[in-house]
Amino acid sequence: METNQNTEIIDNLYKAFSTGDIPTVLGLMHPKIEWKEAESNSLADGNPYIGPDAILEGVFARLGSRHDYFTVKDVAIHGMDNNMVLATLRYDAKVKETSKAYNAQAAHLWTLNDEGKILAFQQYVDTKKLADAEK
Repeated sequence: METNQNTEIIDNLYKAFSTGDIPTVLGLMHPKIEWKEAESNSLADGNPYIGPDAILEGVFARLGSRHDYFTVKDVAIHGMDNNMVLATLRYDAKVKETSKAYNAQAAHLWTLNDEGKILAFQQYVDTKKLADAEK
């Protein structure tokens, strides 16, 4: 696919995520997507998550149950070669158990196939901020 088509797909994913439209987010994924949370992130215990259902249960549901709120902000999308897209952003969230909020810098590397389905995701994030908010 063309770089601008890939960036549009990822932009639509973030727009859907920001409105809570998780079915649309999951629908953009290939059935065998490989999703990796950043090393040292508490959600990395399931790496790699394979398939949308594993991501829904292992990542999204856990984010929702552990946080009073979890949003992505300041999303900037950068098209790359080889059907890859880089998104730089910030997580703005508050952990329920500790009542601690965090604002963490993150980057997401997305890989799509030629049909526009997301094949892979790799998260990079300030895991210290996340861990500090959890304790």
